[in-house]
Amino acid sequence: MKKNYPARNRTEQIVYGVHSVTEALNTGKEIEKVLIQNGAKGEWIPSIRKILNDRDIPLQYLPLEAMNRIVKGNHQGIAAFISPVQYQNIESIIPFVYESGQTPLIVVLDRITDVRNMGAIARTAECCGVHALVMPSRGSAQINADAIKTSSGALLTLPVVRSMNLKETLNFMKESGLQLIAATEKGKTPLWQASFKVPTAIIVGSEESGVSPEYLKLCDATALIPLTGSLASLNVSVAAAMFLYEVIRQRAV
Repeated sequence: MKKNYPARNRTEQIVYGVHSVTEALNTGKEIEKVLIQNGAKGEWIPSIRKILNDRDIPLQYLPLEAMNRIVKGNHQGIAAFISPVQYQNIESIIPFVYESGQTPLIVVLDRITDVRNMGAIARTAECCGVHALVMPSRGSAQINADAIKTSSGALLTLPVVRSMNLKETLNFMKESGLQLIAATEKGKTPLWQASFKVPTAIIVGSEESGVSPEYLKLCDATALIPLTGSLASLNVSVAAAMFLYEVIRQRAV
């Protein structure tokens, strides 16, 4: 069966060709993802893959048909998406928040793969004064034009952290005095009974399976939104919004 690979939004910045992609990588540009054509050969492949591995930049292999649909030019079997945001370090953000006299509030996205959900969460997070949005470098939605549009531009102003190792990042936040609270239907405590007045990182999980078990083990608490209808869960962006406004309610008291 022939696959229909959707054309990319033209507002996204794509560089293609061996020289252009290598130059983008070597000059330290923020790369969202690199595409390499299936079966591509060349002396450049090992060096490119090493850079991607060292910087933990996602790599995707695609058939020629898909490459030609995405890139309208002589791509030479490789293309890269330049990220529209400048990623930041959580190790710098948290000390700055403390030094400014504020109580840290971080939102962690665990395998949120839908760009609209990510954009909606970012929009709410910015409105609620969240200090940073943290996501793993792999297994997350790409920050592209659709995500930025859905966020109403919040992704361009809200600090975004792309974590190479989310478990280590969560441990760093705990060591920095933040409690980790997972938003999960598996929790037993209604969100309004959880305490959000202290430094907090809220973890929201995959649209399909929720927060990963390995991250649940790291959490100091779990909380849920009680449901009285017949459906088992809320949309992740709606759930995130409810948690964030509970934080605002508690911290305003």
